Amino acid sequence: MARRRGVMSDRLKMELAEELGVADIVRREGGFGSVSSRNCGNLVRLAIERAERSLI
Repeated sequence: MARRRGVMSDRLKMELAEELGVADIVRREGGFGSVSSRNCGNLVRLAIERAERSLI
């Protein structure tokens, strides 16, 4: 099965990671695969909030 292309840009993901304080983990541990599922959920929640604000 082919992987889908990501919806969020890498730049946006890093901005969100920095805002949540997990950017060091992403840089040090080698990517978003090392971020806990709780923090990944928080990243998604933050991205949705930003998208909703941009629509207003």
